[in-house]
Amino acid sequence: MLTEKIHEEFGGVVPQLASRAHQQNIVPVVHQALKQANITKEQLHAIAFTRGPGLMGSLLVGTSFAKSLAYGLNIPLIDVNHMQAHILAHFIKEAGFEQPPFPFLAMTISVVTHKL
Repeated sequence: MLTEKIHEEFGGVVPQLASRAHQQNIVPVVHQALKQANITKEQLHAIAFTRGPGLMGSLLVGTSFAKSLAYGLNIPLIDVNHMQAHILAHFIKEAGFEQPPFPFLAMTISVVTHKL
């Protein structure tokens, strides 16, 4: 993944680089998602975004974009916990992927590394 490559030489995520990558990629990613879903933005009924916890710069990019899009389309805005979203993403129906049965155990791990 391209975004992982920009952090590789630093041995971990660099917040400033992450937020810049979010700014550069958010419009193309949303465009691609709408295209894959075979819908237009006018067919959306609500906009969901992750509010945190996470990297502030990246969260601000997503929040600002989501708020602007929802406002422009006059549709509801739904905030979602970032860590819960990672876990619940496993329930998105996609060919070739099974959904975990309830009950299940999930763990999210965040590792901070620094290259000296």
